[in-house]
Amino acid sequence: MAVVAVIIPVLMLGVVLALGRYEEWLLPNEDWLLPPARPAQRPGTTDGATLSH
Repeated sequence: MAVVAVIIPVLMLGVVLALGRYEEWLLPNEDWLLPPARPAQRPGTTDGATLSH
């Protein structure tokens, strides 16, 4: 029984370390979740603004 009490935590630690090491390989890239970057605006203007005086 003492052997099982030692083996189970060691195996769990191994699984956690293995998943942490291969997390980037197992999970897809999340860049596709980000909205597309907006183009830079000219200073002093806002979206839809005109330059008429």
